[in-house]
Amino acid sequence: MPAPSRIVSSLSLADVSWSTPDGQPVLTHLSIDFSRERAGIVGRNGVGKSTLLRLLTGTLEPERGQVIRSGTIGTMRQIVQVSPEETIADLMDIAPALAVLRRAEAGTATLDELAEADWTLEARLAEALAQVGLDMAPETRLAALSGGQRTRVALAGAVFARPDFLLLDEPTNDLDREGRRAVRELLEGWRAGAVVVSHDRELLEAMDAIVEMTTLGAARYGGNWSAYRERKAVELAAAEQDLAAAERRISEVKRKAQVAVERKQRRDAAGSRKAARGDMPRILAGARRDRAEKSGGDNARLADRIEQAASQGLDEAKSRVERLETLSVSLAPTGLAAGQRVLDVRGATFGHEPGVPLLKGVNLTLTGPERVAVTGPNGAGKSTLLALVAGRSAPWSGSAGALVPFAFLDQRLSLLDPAASIVENFARLNPGMDDNGRRAALARFQFRASAADRVVGTLSGGQTLRAALACVLGGVQPPPLLMLDEPTNHLDLDSIAAVEAGLRAYDGALLVVSHDEAFLDAIGVSRRFGLG
Repeated sequence: MPAPSRIVSSLSLADVSWSTPDGQPVLTHLSIDFSRERAGIVGRNGVGKSTLLRLLTGTLEPERGQVIRSGTIGTMRQIVQVSPEETIADLMDIAPALAVLRRAEAGTATLDELAEADWTLEARLAEALAQVGLDMAPETRLAALSGGQRTRVALAGAVFARPDFLLLDEPTNDLDREGRRAVRELLEGWRAGAVVVSHDRELLEAMDAIVEMTTLGAARYGGNWSAYRERKAVELAAAEQDLAAAERRISEVKRKAQVAVERKQRRDAAGSRKAARGDMPRILAGARRDRAEKSGGDNARLADRIEQAASQGLDEAKSRVERLETLSVSLAPTGLAAGQRVLDVRGATFGHEPGVPLLKGVNLTLTGPERVAVTGPNGAGKSTLLALVAGRSAPWSGSAGALVPFAFLDQRLSLLDPAASIVENFARLNPGMDDNGRRAALARFQFRASAADRVVGTLSGGQTLRAALACVLGGVQPPPLLMLDEPTNHLDLDSIAAVEAGLRAYDGALLVVSHDEAFLDAIGVSRRFGLG
């Protein structure tokens, strides 16, 4: 009797379409298959990358089409808000099983509990945490962890059950260099399937395939990020050539049609002059006129068919070259005077747990249009320092605060009301502008016409950050101090370049937390302030 065949794990979308609750199409007739491979999903913000993952997990249901799943799926839980007592064991859903082991150690477990106890549980948990570079007890409270540590714990939770597929959405966001390396090494050694949405070029180098999502659909490219870029460059060059050729064809068709029209007009004019002199019998003149009208009609119809064919060719060529406008940021001056002190931190001590200081005796001053990056490993207190300056928390001792008007974009973009539209948020944050001014400002950030009326809670991560930047920087006079906490986490590569260009033109002071060294260099950071 032959051995039973092994079920091959796979994920598929067949002719899937999905729209936002307000009717905005996100995915249309999308078909794609994932096998036992590491596939990186790339594309501009808003094309539906995160939506694709949610459809694959079943969090969303398609409006039409079918999602086919064969195998188990592991996902990263987004740890945004946690209760004070929630632990790593709670995140992993192993708290009850762990409690049995603790009772067994104390000699208070029942016989039934001892029979069902998972004696490998703690070893497997330690292995999962070690895969992401962590060594923590399962009782560690999530509230005591930094954003980067929470991201690593969430990733450990995804791999803990050893699923057939890992589905990861920007897994290196909030991570320091060491954390990013741990994620990359985990995926390099992962032998099951993985579908990873990421803008991290180093992480994408560890992929077996790249799936590019655009407004035209999804295209698969074998190989890693470098192979994708090489192939894409060749395709784009060929598409541009085809487009140029199609544009030349339709120009030539229109030129020839115009020449034919002008030639016919000259013949008709000559015939009319001859008929007017009386040199031609009326019956012959009428027949000639009828033939000219019929010939002119036939020629016009032929010219229309030729032009329609050329126009169709032009449209097809254009469809191969996705022409999307990149974000272009231009800022009004802030009026910040050189030498003006903008923030002051003196002997600031603060912590999240009583008696356990995270920051101790910190001193920092920014003057004029200085650009300072706050650096250090995850858990060093970088985000906490920005929150102290912004007045979100008060130091236990010492002082911290801004001395000029400022804007603070934290990692959760909490300055935006997710239940309000973009233009409503803009109006709240810029009360001195009329509706025309607000919409003109939002248009500069690519929120034109009805796009400005979209509810913030329906936007992608990158679109939400772009909306926050528009609300903060798009007013009549931007604030002279801008504090940014990991601003590039949710932006695609084109948008990162545009934000870099805008911030280079910003004449105010910057206090930035970012693990993206290329970004810090591009915006002209002049000083690094290290913590931890």
